[in-house]
Amino acid sequence: MKKFCLLLLIPFALHSQNVVQETEFLLDKKKYEQAEVVIENYVLDNPNDPKSIELLGDAYAYQEKWDKAVEQYKKLVDLNPRVAEYQYKYGGAMGMKALEVNKVTALFMIDDVEEAFLKAIALDKNHINARWALVEYYVQLPGIIGGSVSKSLQYANELESISKVDGYLAKGYIYEYDDEPELAEKYYKMAIKTGGSLNCYEKLTAFYEKQQQPDYAIQNIEASQKKHNRNALHYQIGKVAAEYNIQLEKGEACLQIYLENYSAEDGVPKAWAHYRLAQIYRIQNKKDLALNHIQRAISELPKVKVFGEEKSQILKL
Repeated sequence: MKKFCLLLLIPFALHSQNVVQETEFLLDKKKYEQAEVVIENYVLDNPNDPKSIELLGDAYAYQEKWDKAVEQYKKLVDLNPRVAEYQYKYGGAMGMKALEVNKVTALFMIDDVEEAFLKAIALDKNHINARWALVEYYVQLPGIIGGSVSKSLQYANELESISKVDGYLAKGYIYEYDDEPELAEKYYKMAIKTGGSLNCYEKLTAFYEKQQQPDYAIQNIEASQKKHNRNALHYQIGKVAAEYNIQLEKGEACLQIYLENYSAEDGVPKAWAHYRLAQIYRIQNKKDLALNHIQRAISELPKVKVFGEEKSQILKL
């Protein structure tokens, strides 16, 4: 009899596994609406299954449906309050929701957001994301309601003890936000020297762009390209060149290389490379070439407003 009961349970277990795996696959492929559809009904039938509830919360969060994400992550916290990741996701979704509501409502949410993050790091001494969340929380919150650079640095130091790269990036972020560019640059460079990931280079590039230092930005992207050899970085060089009207020949060459070697993995659609080429040719007063590329951009992505605006500028040449 026991064996018979186990045999009956096998199809249910396989169905559960298939639903979870399909949802995870869809989320990985950034097909968030499809993932939501797959997992939503399953959660209705299995309201106490933590894994499926978490995946549904993730599907909502990726789509910025913060009310629904908070609801699912709250279920997780209620089911098992001692799981650090549940607390982190709950706090994160509440924090994002607080950014969308009016300031008075947000004030009543702030303590709950902080509490969830603090619970996460209390439960997991090595939880990197929760510490990052606290760094951003204390930096962005006005001082009158608890914001504090010193508190942010406290968690950046904790990050550094767990992961030097994350600690350096966190300090770069804090000092950039606190308008101390020399210290920000120092720590972003330390992150590159220690870790050297694409993300490290991207943070320093973004910093240089915000500081209106496009030549340094291009120099940094070239260093990243030398290390990582990613076609997407050719687009980034072309983008900076076009936006800041510098090193235009290099920008043009990089955008042509990007288009010649383009694949979906590069991330930025070809239309944007054509748009950047159109900008460069407009600056160089090459009207026919500029029109050719802006037309290509518009034909591929006709709803992008800036493409039409660029065409209007070109036609005035």
